[in-house]
Amino acid sequence: MTSYKSERLAAPAIGRRAFLTSSAATAGLGAATLAGINAGHAQQSGTIKIGQMVSLTGPLAVDGVEHKNGLDMAIEEINEAGGILGMTVESVVLDSANQTAEEVSSAANLLIDREGVSAIVNGYNVGANQAEYDAIADAGIIYIHYNTSVGHHEVFESDPERYFGIFMADPAEVYYGYGLPVMLDRIRSQGVWKPENNKIALITGSLPYSIVISNAIRDNAAKYGFEVSFEEVVPVPTTEWGAVLKKVRDDAPAVIANTHFYPGDLAQCQVQFAQNPTNSLVYYQYGPLLKAFSELAGEAARGVLTSSVIGILPDEMGNAFREKYYAKFGDTAEADPGASTYSEMYHYAIAAALAGGVGEPGNHEQNRKVADNLRRFVYRAPFGTLRYDPRFNAAIPYPTLSEDPSLAMPHLLYQITDPAAANPKKLIYPAPYNEAEFTLPPWFK
Repeated sequence: MTSYKSERLAAPAIGRRAFLTSSAATAGLGAATLAGINAGHAQQSGTIKIGQMVSLTGPLAVDGVEHKNGLDMAIEEINEAGGILGMTVESVVLDSANQTAEEVSSAANLLIDREGVSAIVNGYNVGANQAEYDAIADAGIIYIHYNTSVGHHEVFESDPERYFGIFMADPAEVYYGYGLPVMLDRIRSQGVWKPENNKIALITGSLPYSIVISNAIRDNAAKYGFEVSFEEVVPVPTTEWGAVLKKVRDDAPAVIANTHFYPGDLAQCQVQFAQNPTNSLVYYQYGPLLKAFSELAGEAARGVLTSSVIGILPDEMGNAFREKYYAKFGDTAEADPGASTYSEMYHYAIAAALAGGVGEPGNHEQNRKVADNLRRFVYRAPFGTLRYDPRFNAAIPYPTLSEDPSLAMPHLLYQITDPAAANPKKLIYPAPYNEAEFTLPPWFK
C-alpha cells in the first residue's frame, strides 16, 4: 500500500504574477480546443448520455444543484462546439438524496442498466464509501467524481486493472488533516497570531469523511508543535452545540477544528461559539465556503477559517469562470461546486474525442483509451491543475504532497473577511495563489 505521507517533490520558485499569467495563457483546453479536435476527425452522429448522481434533495442539495448546473453548462458549450466528434451530449441526472450506499448504488445501476450512459461525471457522495465502484467497474465505463476519500486510493490500488475507469478529481480528505497543522504553523510564523498555548480541540462529525480528517490532524499536529488536547464526535446532522462548546471553552485551546461539514450546522456552531468566545482560531471543514454559512451566521462568521482542495482560484481563469457562471445561474449561485463538474466534463470530452469516441457500457477497450487520455493530458481548470496521479487515479495536493503548482491541485485556506459580501471569503494560502493575508479574528481579546 502506498504511503499517503510520501515526501514532497521540490519545484523551482516562481513569482505569483508570472505563474498566474502563464497559467491563464496556456489554459486553452475548453470549447475552442474541443472544436479544433472535432474539426480534425471524422464526424459521427447520434447521442451520448452522461450520467450524474448527486443530492438534489436533502441537506447537501446546496451543492448537488450546483453539480448539476456545472455539468449542464459544460454540455451546452460542448454541443455548441460540435459535441464529441459530432455526437450530441445529453445529461441524465438522478437524485442521490442523503448519499447512503444504497441510494448511490441504486442510482449507478439505473444509469448503467436503464440509461446506458457512457460515463458518470459527478460531484460527491460522501456516505457511499465506494459501494458504487463494483457495478461501474463491471460495466467498464468512466466514472469521475470528487468524493474526497482516501478510500478511493485504497480501492483503486487493490486492483488497478479492474478500476481503471474510476477517477477522483480532487485530493483525498486525509490531506485536509495533514495540511491544517502546516497552515496553522505558517500563520503563527507571521507573528500576527501569538497563541496562548499549542492546543488543538477537535470536534468531529460522525461521517467517515470527517473522522479521517480529524485522525490526520492528530497524526500530524506534533510535527508542527501542536497537541490535540480535546476530542469529541458529534452526530450528523446536528444544530445544538452547547454541550460540546462548554467542554471546549473549559479547555481554552489555541485552535478549534470542527471537521463536520454541513454549512447550516456549522453556522449554528459559530453563532453559539460567538456568544462566549475564547481566544481560539476557529476552523470549519468546507461548509463556510458556501454562502449559506455566512448568511446564517452573519457577523459571527467574520474571522472564521476554512479550506478546500477544489476551490476556484482568484486568478484570470477563476474570475472569468465565476462571472460566466453567475451570469447564467444568478448571483446567489455557488460557483465553486459548479466548477468541479464543469471541468470534469470538459476533461472527459477532450479525452474521449482524442480517443476516437466514447465507449458504451461493456466496451472496456474503448473506455481504456479514454482513461489513458485522462491520465495523459493535464487540464487547467478554474480551481488549478487537474492531473491524475497514476498511482491512485486521483488528483494530489499542492503544496502538501507536491511542491510543483503546475502539476498538483492547490490546498486552499480561506478566511471569512466580510460575511455580507457577495464573496465573503479571501484566499490566504498558499502562494502564489493567495490574495490576502491572515488577520486576527474580531472575537480575540
